[in-house]
Amino acid sequence: MAGEDLVELKFRLADGTDIGPTKYTPDTTVASLKEKILAQWPKDKENCPKTIQDVKLINAGKILENNKTLAESTLPVGELPGGVITMHVVLRLPLSDKNNDGE
Repeated sequence: MAGEDLVELKFRLADGTDIGPTKYTPDTTVASLKEKILAQWPKDKENCPKTIQDVKLINAGKILENNKTLAESTLPVGELPGGVITMHVVLRLPLSDKNNDGE
């Protein structure tokens, strides 16, 4: 019965590659999802987030808040039996000094 409440998520990176899918409970926080994304981030990617603050998760056009759970983030938990929900991962990396290179 506990397995019925799990929601299956995969995370789509900007270049179209995916992390997952993996199953999570509805009480999993967005912050813990971001920590899992950081741990599973492909090592060959040019831009790698360093903290969960560098990562934004978007589902159905809405940026998810770190302190909310999946259930509180109005995911269709249980509405897609056997379905995988795709969340988009957007990086918000600190600005580099590349703007000063041409001066």
